[in-house]
Amino acid sequence: MKRRTFLQRIGSILAVLGVTEAEWLTLGNRYYQALAQPSPRKLALLVGINQYSQSPALGGCLTDVELQKELLIHRFGFLPSDILTLTEEQASREFIEAAFWNHLGKQAKPDDLVVFHFSGYGSRVKLGTSPDTVQNAFVPADGQDAKNKQFVNYLLEETLLLLLRSLPTDRVTAVLDSSYYAPSTFQPAWLRIRALPELPEAKLATGEVEFLTQLKTQNLKLNNAVVLTATSEPQQLARELLLPGLSAGFFTYALTQYLWEATPATTTQVIFSHVGGTMYKLGSKQQPALLSEQKNLPAKLIVDNLLLNDTGGEGVVTAIDEDGKTVQLWLAGLPPQVLAYYGANSRLTVVTGEQLVLRSRTGLTAKANIANPENSPPPQVGQLVQEAVRVLPRNIPLYVALDTGLERIEKVDATSAFAAFVGVYSVATTEQPADYVFGKLQETPSRYGLFTVGGELIPNSAGEAGEAVKVGVQRLTPKFETLLATKLWRLTENAGSSRLAFKASLEIINSISSRLVMERETVRLPFAPTLTSKSSSTPLEPIPKVPVGSRLQYRVQNLSDRPLYLMLVGLNNNRAAIAFYPWQIPQVPSTSETKPHLEEVVISPTETLIFPQTAAATGWTISTPVLFCEYQLIVSTAPFSKTLAALASAKYPTADLQPISTLVNPLEVVQALLQDLHDASAVKVEKNGTASDFYIWDVNNWASLSFSFQVE
Repeated sequence: MKRRTFLQRIGSILAVLGVTEAEWLTLGNRYYQALAQPSPRKLALLVGINQYSQSPALGGCLTDVELQKELLIHRFGFLPSDILTLTEEQASREFIEAAFWNHLGKQAKPDDLVVFHFSGYGSRVKLGTSPDTVQNAFVPADGQDAKNKQFVNYLLEETLLLLLRSLPTDRVTAVLDSSYYAPSTFQPAWLRIRALPELPEAKLATGEVEFLTQLKTQNLKLNNAVVLTATSEPQQLARELLLPGLSAGFFTYALTQYLWEATPATTTQVIFSHVGGTMYKLGSKQQPALLSEQKNLPAKLIVDNLLLNDTGGEGVVTAIDEDGKTVQLWLAGLPPQVLAYYGANSRLTVVTGEQLVLRSRTGLTAKANIANPENSPPPQVGQLVQEAVRVLPRNIPLYVALDTGLERIEKVDATSAFAAFVGVYSVATTEQPADYVFGKLQETPSRYGLFTVGGELIPNSAGEAGEAVKVGVQRLTPKFETLLATKLWRLTENAGSSRLAFKASLEIINSISSRLVMERETVRLPFAPTLTSKSSSTPLEPIPKVPVGSRLQYRVQNLSDRPLYLMLVGLNNNRAAIAFYPWQIPQVPSTSETKPHLEEVVISPTETLIFPQTAAATGWTISTPVLFCEYQLIVSTAPFSKTLAALASAKYPTADLQPISTLVNPLEVVQALLQDLHDASAVKVEKNGTASDFYIWDVNNWASLSFSFQVE
């Protein structure tokens, strides 16, 4: 079949649906009007489906479409008229395929940029009678028919990949936030999973089979389309994230959030490392993957495909009120853990210099006042905004949801037990945002444990069989303290917005040399030095892997013009809180005045520091078990005096004075650390108009880099 005949068939699909070609073009916001634009053009087709007639509704797919659209317009320079969105009932299989050919296939030319996004259910489907013909597929809005359950109208993954690779440009990127294998075992009630079970008796609709067959007969010249998927293993599940006022795909939120702040020098490996670490810290073990037929992927593949703009930000001005003094913002560039608590009086700077004072926020949208409207030109819609001052409440609790699988009396007892804790609150329904979930172990229902919101059991949190609910909650007291401390130190992360030029790498050391594991750096600098990430020749892995028994060290570089004070906190692979203890041990102790003590670690401008500095073979060694590690490396322009005092308040035998050790009092130490950052801020409470029960941190005074890796 010739291409012209094939395209005529697409037109017949529109006719069957009762849609004229003129009407279809209107759906694309007159996308043909831009045909005369100079190359490269930037075209996008974004698909999101929350409501399915025969399946439970999803909650974040429309948000995903909005996240992608705003990112493409404001960070990658797409014209709104070149972005076509299909949502809910619009996103039928025929509409998706017809839109692909009309909006992308008919318009794209060599060197044009093309983006496709899908958020919704995935599944598996038979193409024939043989079990070997089962394939991955996406579930469109009309994927299931209540009257005829013998057939499903799915969009095959193979069909989509052929459509993507048939476009006449090599700059094609697809983001697929879905998964295919629904779990065969019971899943906790709080999980929203983007996968439907395979229907054993159902076969794929004839129309899709014919469509795929016709595609295969076209002898199309295939490009090297880059396909980003939400999961890296067949059995992994694409899940949804729930934040106050916001539901989205774990993958889409983590990816778009990072790309708001990223620089053109960002490599594919760095993007995956950041996205993978964010997803894990949000409570999901799913990890993204890159599908490409290229054997040797270029180091800057993703950003080259999308032509990332030079300037990043935490958001964008979306509207200006009639009074000319109030602006509306979209803040999708803030890290998710920060967004949840980003408070009134936080300050953001428009790229032209005007400062905005945050007044209110709901989900990703916010309102802000222009700080000095009389002395500065008004901001313009579409201008990026960058974080200047972060305001967060001091009293941030840990929220623990009660699993809906608990009996009524169990919920009553658990609620009563949680009431005795300071800083830990139980949430009655899993429809509300929570940090963790208290529930029963599936394999032993008489045991209680603590789970991530992604359904993973927290290590060492399961109790004995038959324990009372109140005993189970009380037993978790030390675990709650550690998890709350973890939540608090994650709020310091600001690699994207910090104005301190700072760079750090994590290395494995041996007797001969060192090997780079990962590298982190601040990306938004007030002066000239350019930081570039090293490209990696290793296969793309979202989470770097470190062998058990490795000895590790950090190499940190102060590229700013001020001395920087250093602190490290984190979770080891036992999920215990740890910290860097800068012990100063005298060479020949002789009096009580020369006993070991903690001393500030200061890095002078342009200086490189390696720590922990130890010649002992037992230095900082990673032992079993094979689990995830997370560390937060924080520098400040002022001393960590309160933090060191809190570290020193715990009693450690001299023999246990290791440079990186378990935190005995994690919550006390982290609260002191947050206060030290507050004290270092140049913005005072009186000037900012903020009550004393808030932390105020100036991006000119601190930088906080996150390091996450898997022990194997």
